[in-house]
Amino acid sequence: MDLYQIFLEHPIITTDSRNCPDGSIFFALKGDKFNANKFAYEALEKGCSYAVIDEAEYATDSRFIVVKDVLKALQDLANQHRKNVGVKIIGITGTNGKTTTKELIASVLQEKYKVHFTKGNLNNHIGVPLTLLQLTSEHQLAIIEMGANHPGEIKTLCEIAEPDFGIITNVGKAHLEGFGSFEGVKQTKAELYDYISANGKGIFINNDNESLKEMAKSAKIHEDKQVAYSLKANDDLTMVTGMISSSDPFLNMQCQTGTVFDINTHLVGAYNAENILAAVTIGHFFGLKNTQIKHGIETYKPLNNRSQFIDSGKNKLIVDAYNANPTSMLAAINNFAEMQSNNKMLILGDMFELGNQSEIEHQNIVNVLEEKKFHNVLLVGTAFMNTNNNFKTFNDVDDLTTYISNNCPANNIILIKGSRSVQLEKIISLL
Repeated sequence: MDLYQIFLEHPIITTDSRNCPDGSIFFALKGDKFNANKFAYEALEKGCSYAVIDEAEYATDSRFIVVKDVLKALQDLANQHRKNVGVKIIGITGTNGKTTTKELIASVLQEKYKVHFTKGNLNNHIGVPLTLLQLTSEHQLAIIEMGANHPGEIKTLCEIAEPDFGIITNVGKAHLEGFGSFEGVKQTKAELYDYISANGKGIFINNDNESLKEMAKSAKIHEDKQVAYSLKANDDLTMVTGMISSSDPFLNMQCQTGTVFDINTHLVGAYNAENILAAVTIGHFFGLKNTQIKHGIETYKPLNNRSQFIDSGKNKLIVDAYNANPTSMLAAINNFAEMQSNNKMLILGDMFELGNQSEIEHQNIVNVLEEKKFHNVLLVGTAFMNTNNNFKTFNDVDDLTTYISNNCPANNIILIKGSRSVQLEKIISLL
């Protein structure tokens, strides 16, 4: 029987032999340190109806489907399903803000449409296929997040998801170890523009971002295929515009889509203004009323330590500890500097995957902290420990935890920002 036909009869996919719903299909993926072919029989015993494997020696009965490459089979199945379902897909990538922007777009579009979107951070060569395979005929729109840390990865994800529309939130200094340089970042993110230029209907673009405009021009995306938005006042009434009303701590905006309306968000940080405006623009493009757009954004509450505000009773916390790179770190620090408070504290963790630029970029962050005249600063991680600074430094979050347990701050507003691997979320309960 054809694999796609089997999928239609058993539309639940699992790649984890510890999670085997009855009637599901197990895909035995391989990694550098694991070979799930070895666990295929166990998955069947736990409830899976079929197991897709690429090592024939593990096939003992008709429930095993032997393919040349399990990952390629998963990706091809997802692409076939995407074609058959025929849902309009918005592909989203970018250095910073893509997950928040994705969730804002989804929150807006759900006011009118049945929307499917990437859950959590399933945005890679495995996560994208798994997300696509959850599409049903009931869905009207899908938002597929695409992440990358090496050249060519966005191109591959586009070939799997075949997006109709694309949005790149921004480009910045991240994953430099894999991309090689900032130019490498731009070239990889631009693979989404290249795909849309050749196959899609159009892009949504921040008209204030010169890098994105240059990338769209290089991809030969005609202006009539560009839906632009801007945080700068202009006379182009066809463009969605917005301005920040306040950001202390929550971001409030005034937006214009032909008529003007206010949005009061649960997001912290002026750097989220372009993410909000992207969601406003896409909602407007797909025919939502301003009242629906406003409701969709105002009901969105960030979780997972992304631009999250927490009042602990002892302190007020701005938690943005899911990820960090030089661009997002500077944006968070600059925004924090603008906030009105006499009791500011920063707890910052190392930024990873910066390659030979790591030392320079961490020192630059320290220099900015000194320029902004911050005094109450705790730096966590070996990269920050190796910088020239006058702040308190800690080798890891465990050392920081010990310090905070004995020196717990009170009545402070605290910015917590660092790469996910630093695990700064461990200290939230102490603060």
